[in-house]
Amino acid sequence: MFLSKIPPAPSSRVIYTSAKPPRIRYHQLMRIIETTADLEILTQELASAPYLALDTEFMRDSTYWPKLCLIQIASTEVAAIIDPLAEGIDLAPFFKLISDPKIVKVLHAGRQDIEIFWHKGRCIPDPLFDTQIVAMVCGFGEAASYETLARKLAHAEVDKSARFTDWARRPLTKRQLEYALADVTHLRVVYEKLKAELARTGRESWVAEEIAALQCSELYALDPVLAWKRLKPRTANKRFIAALAAVAEWREREAQTRDVPRNRVLKDEVLLELASNPPEDGAMLERIRSVPKGFASSRLGKSLLDAIVAAKDNAPPDCPDPPARRRHREPSPATIDLLKTLLRLRAEAARVAPRLIANADDIERLAAGDDEDVMALSGWRLQVFGKDAIALREGKLAIALENGEAVVVELED
Repeated sequence: MFLSKIPPAPSSRVIYTSAKPPRIRYHQLMRIIETTADLEILTQELASAPYLALDTEFMRDSTYWPKLCLIQIASTEVAAIIDPLAEGIDLAPFFKLISDPKIVKVLHAGRQDIEIFWHKGRCIPDPLFDTQIVAMVCGFGEAASYETLARKLAHAEVDKSARFTDWARRPLTKRQLEYALADVTHLRVVYEKLKAELARTGRESWVAEEIAALQCSELYALDPVLAWKRLKPRTANKRFIAALAAVAEWREREAQTRDVPRNRVLKDEVLLELASNPPEDGAMLERIRSVPKGFASSRLGKSLLDAIVAAKDNAPPDCPDPPARRRHREPSPATIDLLKTLLRLRAEAARVAPRLIANADDIERLAAGDDEDVMALSGWRLQVFGKDAIALREGKLAIALENGEAVVVELED
């Protein structure tokens, strides 16, 4: 299954391309790997590389599981595209390579790539360097997109014309392949420069916390029993939670088995309605808005009703009280605004993206005096923002204007 109309060489194909970062002398050869034998040769060549830049192209518009269509990989000397859709290819050598603890694996916003590696090869790259995380820690702001970093650090403009390619379709054009390969060739330069900047700032431990969270296998397990948590219920009512857990698990199993998106089975709002008002029969089920006509009499409808009936005897899963129940008081909008201002000021001073320090829920919970499990009150975030957030809330700090600029003022006892 050739990726383009360019005639293949006897072994892995080589296509000349201009997709390389400027100012650094990398090879200009693009190799297309379509056989297990060629993949084994490639992984042997890369086995001694200090790092690997990685990216994937996949499709999941009409499926539950992402359909892996391309793997792009590059070291300082080698760049290649692996075709996972090539007939008979075994990706085991690739997964073995990215499991090598001696090689740093470099990804940009790598969560979805890692999800694919986990489900296809049961491996999570380690050690891992995520350039988006490092960029947000090193002062590149919240919009640390790959295009932005490639422009600022590699002095390269990424061609976006192939962004919406159907990557599962063959053959792919030379331009599409060059677009795909650029995602790792420029990433080499981005990595090298961000690595140096990270060392200069001394914030390696900050990044290590974020990377450890990204490598947690629970993020990618997609256990149907835990599917209800995605819906973030705003109540701790045991009967509701038990029913929601049952219908969410039912939908997750159906979506996984049929390999279709969750909402193709039933939409989120339908599950919440089913949990609030569990139907006792098919007639009640079809009166729920967004339930398709005839659904209750189908195999899916009958199995859903069985799950709902069984849930009446189920114990609810363990879950913490929702934020609204835990809060000591409703936070005032003014308190929230003050904490947001403090967050901006401290993030600017530390040159860290604010959303990496605290999200909106963290701010609301801090404003309400609900400090339990707030990420901003642990690790490096506590030093950068958390301590000051508590001090501001307790009246030990104030925000004032000085020469037209907002500043943090420590108040005397």
